[in-house]
This record gives sequence, structure tokens and C-alpha cells, in this order.
Amino acid sequence: MLMSLLRRYLPPYRNALIAVVVLQFFGTLAALYLPTLNADIIDNGVAKGDTAYILQVGGVMLAITFVQVACTIGAVWFGARSAMGFGRDTRAAIFHQVGAYSAREVTHFGAPSLITRTTNDVQQVQMLVLLTCTMMVAAPIMAVGGIVMALRQDVGLAPLIIVSVSVLVVAIALIVSRMVPLFRRMQKRLDNVNRVLREQITGIRVVRAFVREPVERERFELANADLTDVAIRVGRLMALMFPIVMFVLNASSVAVIWFGGHRIDSGEMLVGSLTAFLSYLVQILMSIMMATFMLVLIPRAAVSAERIVEVLDTESSVVPTGTPVATVVSRGTVEFRGATFRYPGADDPVLSEITFTASAGRTTAIIGSTGSGKTTLLSLVPRLFDVTDGSVLVDGVDVRDLDPEVLHSRIGLVPQKAYLFSGTVASNLRYGRADASDEELWDALRIAQADDFVSALAEGLEAPVAQGGTNFSGGQRQRLAIARAVVRRPEIYLFDDSFSALDLATDARLRAALRPTTRDSTVLVVAQRVSSVVDADQILVLDGGRLVGVGTHDELLTSCPTYAEIVQSQLPADVAA
Repeated sequence: MLMSLLRRYLPPYRNALIAVVVLQFFGTLAALYLPTLNADIIDNGVAKGDTAYILQVGGVMLAITFVQVACTIGAVWFGARSAMGFGRDTRAAIFHQVGAYSAREVTHFGAPSLITRTTNDVQQVQMLVLLTCTMMVAAPIMAVGGIVMALRQDVGLAPLIIVSVSVLVVAIALIVSRMVPLFRRMQKRLDNVNRVLREQITGIRVVRAFVREPVERERFELANADLTDVAIRVGRLMALMFPIVMFVLNASSVAVIWFGGHRIDSGEMLVGSLTAFLSYLVQILMSIMMATFMLVLIPRAAVSAERIVEVLDTESSVVPTGTPVATVVSRGTVEFRGATFRYPGADDPVLSEITFTASAGRTTAIIGSTGSGKTTLLSLVPRLFDVTDGSVLVDGVDVRDLDPEVLHSRIGLVPQKAYLFSGTVASNLRYGRADASDEELWDALRIAQADDFVSALAEGLEAPVAQGGTNFSGGQRQRLAIARAVVRRPEIYLFDDSFSALDLATDARLRAALRPTTRDSTVLVVAQRVSSVVDADQILVLDGGRLVGVGTHDELLTSCPTYAEIVQSQLPADVAA
């Protein structure tokens, strides 16, 4: 999965990566040549007292050092641009993919996991790319070049290189093999911490209202402790790795000095050659240590890449057809023909064989007990879900055959939970239509019975709105969400229990103000209160996902026992009659 992700998003930076390899190659060659020049100074300059030779070779070393520094800076610059570009492109791809998901896929992954995958998981892979460009490219060049240059100094000490490298590689491999499953567990527990924290922040008022702070604190401490436990185990393994590297490095240095001293004593090796050999051994082991650091990151990045690719490869269950219909007659008629919807793996459908027609200029109300499928039915019109059987048509065209842009441009949706975006009142209202004038915004606010509290704000339309609209009451949020839909002036209005937070008087005024605006539009209203639907041209009664009654209020009182029962439970006997 890691290689698949890299092959997918790194090709645009091919030239920069080639520059990294070239610069790292020449920079590493320069670093490898310095110990040889240092040995030459010791054997031919210091030993003979030739100051001019020392200055001459020292100048060459200074020039080579400058080349090494320049190449390293260039490699880091190109590597950082490539890694940051890769991270940007990957995050954008995840964002666009999630934006195309239906409610089914979002529910499957969960919002906390999607947030973690878009941020932390991408960061892990991005860091791997950055360190690969700055460290991993140079490590094999330095290791191979160091071995070649060390053998040029003295072949007799070659067994020390073989033993040192073998011991180091085996020790590291054992540690890394134990870290891979821990990294996978760590990312899942990070998801859990994110989920618990998000729930507590979102539901902070509920937590305080029911005095559940101690319980929620224990929930977070448990999730945090689980993550901490895995992180500590990973940290212990990482902490064990570097002492092993330093032990092998220092033991190898002592062995080189010991055996090299004997070879110098016997005349088989010069002092400068021993110094150079020791420098090359350090470079070889340091390159392996750099590779070791990369091996620590690779398992975690691989786990993160799996999670990223899982999101990118999961297609939305709501997909546009290959040849979408781009033009339809602007009437706004909505028709359900035997529409059935079942969640994946569910034994029973949420909706069964729903058939009705909602015409333009008429209000169709949907009522039923909790869990009867009202919201799901409404969600089928804008294709938040797709029917599993039957069809939903808008102006005679199956919504699955319509261009999504065309479909959505004809719909004004007010969801069950009124959500406002951070910004201002005006920016939220213009979410419905970006080119709406201030006069049109105020007109929509008057229709939604929201002009009174917005005009009372010091900034008026430019009053700030917090994320989710939390600086407004539930009723105010609902009215602003309704105004947002009104600004759009769509052919189809979908109100999903959008008047539940309003008092009866405000509800009545709002519905009266809406009638002239929606006179030529199709209106579908989901409601719990009978008072919100009594004036509807057509009322649909749902029970257990089935359509058990269709008609006006008066017709259903006599023909539909389920509706009569709902009315009797909410209205006084004389009104119900």
C-alpha cells in the first residue's frame, strides 16, 4: 500500500526527486573523499613536516567541504518541496474523496477516523518522504562507497566491517519486526482518542446537564491510557535501538584501533590509513544508523498508507451515471415508484415500496412515529442515499441518471440538525446563492422569522457565526437554515423536521410567510407535530418503513388509524375531531 500511494502522488515531483538523488550522490562522494585527503595530509604532510603540502591539501578539503554543503542544502530544499507537495496532494485527494461519499461511507469510517487519516496519517507518510530524500538516499551511497574506500586503505581489516554490519543489521531487524504490529495498534487507538474527545466536546452541554463529567473523564483516561501504553512500548523499542547502534559503533572503533595498531607496528599499515579506515567505518555505521531511523518510520508510514489508500479506494455508493442528464423541465415534480432502501447487512429494509407523487405548487407532509423512516425517505431525493430497489424521479428523470450538479441546484435542503458554518450570517445565507444581494438576504430572513434577532445584532448581516452556529439558540439556527434555503429559491424545498425548535406561534407565522414564496415549488416537509402538517395538500403517513396512509388531514382522520392515533396523542379531542 505504501508503494502504491507513493507511485500515485510522487510522479509530479519526478524532476525534483532526480535532483535530490544527483545532489545527494555528489554530496556523499565529497564526504567520502575527505578522509582519504585527511590520511594523505597525515602521511605526507604531518609525518614529513611539509607545511606547504598540508596547506595545499587542506585547501582542496575546504573546497570539497563547500561542495558537500551546497549539495546537501540543495538536496534538502528539493526534498522538502517534494514531500510537502506530496502531503498537500494526498490531503486534497482524501478531502475530495470524502466529499463525494454518501452518508453510508461516512458512517462506515466515522468522522474521527477520517480526520485522523487526513491529518496524522498523511503526516506520517509525508515525513517518510522527507527523510527519505534527506537521509535514506545518502545512506546506501555512503555505505557502499564507505566500504570501497575503506578497502582501498587496508583490506586486512575488512572482516571487522563484515562483523559490525552483520551484528547491527540483525539487531535492528529483530526490533523493527516487533514494532510493526504496535504501530498499527497505535493508529487505531489514536482514532479512539479522537472519537472520545470529539464526542465530549460536541456534547459538553449534555455532559454537564447530567453531571457526567467524572464518567466522561474516566472514558477519556481509559482511551488515553490505551494509547499511552502502546506508545510507551514503541518508545522502549526505539530507545533500545540507538544504544545498540552506538555500542556496535564504539566496539567496532576499539577493534579497528586494536588490530590496526598491530598492523602499523608490523609495517603493514600507515597511521593516516588507520585514521581514514576508522572514519570510513564510522561513516558506514552512521549510514546504517540513518537507515535504521528510516526503518523505524517505514512500519508506521506503511500502516498510515494502508488507512489512506482504504479511503481513496472506497468508492461512494452514490455515483453519477456515465451519461448524466443535464437538462430537465423546471417543474420540480418528485415521484417515488416502489422505492425501497436497506442498509448494508440489515435484515429488514428501512423503507419498503414507497410510491407517491409530490407535485409543484403543493405541499407534501411526511409524518410518522420515531424510526419510521421519514428522514431516510427525504434523503433519497438529493441522493444522500440511493434506493436499493425501485426509483426516485425528479421531473420524470431518475435521480441516478441526473447530473448531480443539476439535481442539487434544484433543491433547497434544511436538515434535521440545523448546521451553520463559521463565518458571518451573510456568508451562511449566501451558501445557498453566492450572488444574493443584501436585500434578498433580509427578505429571506423576514420569511424565516429571523430578521428580528439578526437586526438586533450590532453587526447585522456581518455578525459572526461560530462553528456549528453554537453562538445561536436552536430555534435561531433553524430559522437561519430555513433562510439559507429560501435565498436559493429552488424548485424543490426539503424541510426535515425543520420547525421542531420553534414555538407554535413562530411556526405558524413562518409557514404562512413561506406559502407565497413556495407557491410554484414542490415542498416536502418531515414533521413530528400534527400542527405543522394539518394544512398540507398531501400527508404521507409512515409506519415501520411502509406507507400506510396518503391524503389530507380530514381524509386521514377517517381512513388511517395510525394517523388518527398520532393526532389524538397530540391534539385535544375537540380539535382532533
